[in-house]
Amino acid sequence: MGVEGCTKCIKYMLFFFNFIFWLAGCVILGVSLWLRHDEKTSSLLNLKYEGAEAPSTFYISVYILIAVGAVMMFVGFLGCYGAIQESQCLLGTFFACLVILFACEVAAGIWGFIHKDKISKEMINFYDSVYDRGVLETAQDKQQAAGAVLKVFHETLQCCGKDGVTSVFTGWMTNLCPKKDLLDIQINCHDQIKTLFNEKIYLIGIAALVVAVIMIFEMIFSMVLCCGIRNSPVY
Repeated sequence: MGVEGCTKCIKYMLFFFNFIFWLAGCVILGVSLWLRHDEKTSSLLNLKYEGAEAPSTFYISVYILIAVGAVMMFVGFLGCYGAIQESQCLLGTFFACLVILFACEVAAGIWGFIHKDKISKEMINFYDSVYDRGVLETAQDKQQAAGAVLKVFHETLQCCGKDGVTSVFTGWMTNLCPKKDLLDIQINCHDQIKTLFNEKIYLIGIAALVVAVIMIFEMIFSMVLCCGIRNSPVY
């Protein structure tokens, strides 16, 4: 026989939370793979112009998420198996893994909060440098190369120019912007870039918060169950 009474209830609650944790790992892995291969972000982050590349900070964050999702799936399975088998060794290993994951998540959250605007700023700087070359460059071949990169920006984000004035100028004087009716207002690319990456960052933040809450409950239940197994008179 195994644990009885309240400890047995905690055993199945831990199994349930671990199953949710494993599902959360699947969701994070799926979302991170979607972010990595999302058509909008991929088309922008793969751009190159005269040796300069779009900033890779966003992809670094996504690769970390992919690793976290895979580790969460493994740890979730470990916790489920340890709870069902009532193994102190597996539960102790599970608790240690949770503490490490939680510490990494807190550190990543602090870093992400500090640098939350860095990705959009780097992408805006890259866009501005290409825009200035595309509009002001006198050499025909370099202007065409910059124009090709600008068209990807404009068609992907449905935007035009750096601000209100340049949006109107670029839309009327060049063929680099999406075609709109004469009275339609062109949205500037600075705002569109900020919106695109802020939405992605908020999505990551919400997922991390949900996972952190689940991990806290799991750490509590795993220790209570481990102590219950140790103190149980019948194994």
